[in-house]
Amino acid sequence: MKRKKHPNPDIEAAVQYAEANDWRYVPTGKSGHSWGKLRCPFNDKTCRCGDFCQNSIWSTPSNPSNHARAIRRWVDACIFKDKKG
Repeated sequence: MKRKKHPNPDIEAAVQYAEANDWRYVPTGKSGHSWGKLRCPFNDKTCRCGDFCQNSIWSTPSNPSNHARAIRRWVDACIFKDKKG
């Protein structure tokens, strides 16, 4: 199933960046604030106590550019980013 595009182009580009790095978009249902979540593809005990690393994507953040940069930071800070495969 294809996901909806985020209405902000900067955030949409950041979500696409995350997806290109194997992060998975998860819809959040009828949340008034969260547009969705991004979930790391790795579930390893050395990362966040074995829980999936996930972060919310806001529908209308107060500063969309900062939120887009934060999304890219989540992906780039993953301890497994360079160990794909």
